[in-house]
Amino acid sequence: MGELVNLEKAKSITEKAKSTGARVVFTNGCFDLLHPGHIECLRVAKELGDILIVGLNSDSSVRGLKGPERPILSESARALILCAIRYVDYVVIFSESTPQKVIETLKPSIIVKGGDYKPDAVVGHEVVEKEGGCVVIVPQVPDYSTTNIINKLNKK
Repeated sequence: MGELVNLEKAKSITEKAKSTGARVVFTNGCFDLLHPGHIECLRVAKELGDILIVGLNSDSSVRGLKGPERPILSESARALILCAIRYVDYVVIFSESTPQKVIETLKPSIIVKGGDYKPDAVVGHEVVEKEGGCVVIVPQVPDYSTTNIINKLNKK
């Protein structure tokens, strides 16, 4: 089971893991209304390394990105759900609009993002690449997005 940690503890965990040669993988998102696309991204991310740290947008961060009606689930609920997923080792909540500060602090070996991103457009790619790491893009699972789920519910 995963653990919710602050950035300072995540940094300590990452430094210790990397000192033993372990690969630390990082992914991030709002994870509001978890769906199969999220699970697939987390599964692939975990397969790429030894420790998976998930950056979770805080409630205020989600509102800034998605609008005043979001998130549907609170950050504590979303963190609890993520920690219950077997692929997730640690969750770090961040309040900024992007995880740049988290990535600069942790310097993970790999960043994983889902969707139609290009690796050089992923926030923090330059930090990871400078350290000899890489960005991996996981293809979207068709027909799944939180926005689409919410739109379907609103039509009913």
